[in-house]
Amino acid sequence: MKRLPVTAPAWLYIERSFKEWLEITGYATQTVYGMPNHVREFLYYMETKGKTQLHDITIEAMKDYYHNHLKGRKNYLHKCGSISNGHLNKQQQALRKFAEYLRQTGKLTIGKFDLRNEEITNKKIDVVTIEEIKQLYAASYIYNDGDIWGVANQERIGMRDRAMISIFYGCGLRRNEGVQLMVDDIHFEKQYIHVKAGKNYKERLVPINKTNLQYIQDYLYDARPFLLKGNRNTEAFFISAKSCKADGYSLLLRLKVLINKTGNTVLQQKEVGLHTLRHSIATHLLQSGVSLENIAKFLGHASLESTQIYTHLVNEEL
Repeated sequence: MKRLPVTAPAWLYIERSFKEWLEITGYATQTVYGMPNHVREFLYYMETKGKTQLHDITIEAMKDYYHNHLKGRKNYLHKCGSISNGHLNKQQQALRKFAEYLRQTGKLTIGKFDLRNEEITNKKIDVVTIEEIKQLYAASYIYNDGDIWGVANQERIGMRDRAMISIFYGCGLRRNEGVQLMVDDIHFEKQYIHVKAGKNYKERLVPINKTNLQYIQDYLYDARPFLLKGNRNTEAFFISAKSCKADGYSLLLRLKVLINKTGNTVLQQKEVGLHTLRHSIATHLLQSGVSLENIAKFLGHASLESTQIYTHLVNEEL
C-alpha cells in the first residue's frame, strides 16, 4: 500500500527500480501504479520483521508474508472481515512479477512464486438505484461547520464529488479511465469526453449530458484551481487535497464519505466502489430501453458478451 512508511534504503531503491522496470517493459499505467504499491506492503512487512537487506528477499519470505499476514489481514476499506480472494490474487500477481523482475535484472537468484490463485466465486454485483444516485449528489452539498477543512474548502470538495459522480456514473468510465483523465480530454463545446486510457489501450468518445457537463465545468473552473494551490505541474482532471493528481483510492474514500452522509442504511450496506457506478449507469440505461449494442459502445466493451451481464442484473431486479 502506498502510504505504508517503508524507510530502509534498500527497500526504497528496489520499489523505485521495480516501478521503472514495469514502465520500460511497457506495462499499462494501472499496472505500473498498482503493483509497486502491493510490493510496498510486502517490503513494509519485511521491515517490521527486521529484514532490510536485498538478500532477505526469498520465495519462502514471500510465502510467509502471504500465508501468515495477507490471508489474515483485515479489510482496511470496509473495516471488517478479511480481504477478498480477488485482492489476494492481485497480491499474488504482484509478487510473481516482482520475483520475475529480480531474476531478469540480476538483482537476485530467486525461484518462481508458484502459489495457486484463490478461487473466485460468482458473487452478486451491487447496483446503486437512481434514487440513491440522487442522494449521493445531495450529500455532496452537506457541509459540517466543525470540519477542519472549513466551509469554503468543503464546497470545493463538494464540487469535485459531483464531478466524480458525473464521470464514473454519468459517463460510465472505468476507475482507471477516470483517474487518468486530463483536463484537455473534456470537450465542452462538443459535449464529450475523449477517453485515452481505455482498457487494452483502446480510445473512445463518451457523450456527456448537460447536467453532468455543468457539474464538471463547475469543478474545473471554480474548485480545481483552488485545490491546485499554484501547482502547475499536472494537467490531471482530479486533484487531491495535497494539490497533486488524485488516485483511485482517495476518490473511493470520498465516495464512501458521501454514502455515509446520505444516511441511507440500505445503500451503506451495499458494496459500492467507483466501478459500481459504471455498473449502475449501464443497468439504468438498459432498463430505460437503450440497446445492448449502444451500451457496449458507451462503456467501451470489445464485445457484447461483456455487456450481457447487465441483462442478468436487470432480470434480478425485476
